[in-house]
Amino acid sequence: MTDAPSKPFLYLVVCGAGIAAGVGRLIGAAQERGWEVGVIATPVAMNGFFDTAEAEARTGRPVRSAWRRPSDPRPFPAPDAVVVAPATFNTVNKWAAGLADTLAVGTLCEALGLGVPIAVLPCVADALAAHPAYRESVTRLRGLGVRFGDPHTGGAEADGRRPEFAWERALDLLEQG
Repeated sequence: MTDAPSKPFLYLVVCGAGIAAGVGRLIGAAQERGWEVGVIATPVAMNGFFDTAEAEARTGRPVRSAWRRPSDPRPFPAPDAVVVAPATFNTVNKWAAGLADTLAVGTLCEALGLGVPIAVLPCVADALAAHPAYRESVTRLRGLGVRFGDPHTGGAEADGRRPEFAWERALDLLEQG
């Protein structure tokens, strides 16, 4: 069994989007604000979307992606809050529908049921964000108290520059609670 942390514990769910490579910024920002962090990644995100070794070194904990066996100890304490960043079209839709087919989505479904504060930073292309299922999923999750940041499409701005992903915004959303 994992010892209870002396600081509040944040679950960070990372999805497979190109922007996930910068997740170390969120880990560092969370730690600076007094959180201990455990990373849970979707199976797609584990396919080279972010540096898992760096995340483990920063948090001092394994990156989780698969279910543990019932006889295995829990590697993380219960969460005080959850952040999903970047949140993809697929994860948001599965979560809203209650399809807990991965550890990441199962964790989100459980956290929602427990009333744990959850902040989401979506990274979804405009065409996917316009899909009716996605819009309905976001509306449903917001109605259940999930806090969403502005969507990030990764598209170029008018001047040709790409906007930065607002990693710290997830922590701000949690603090607004």
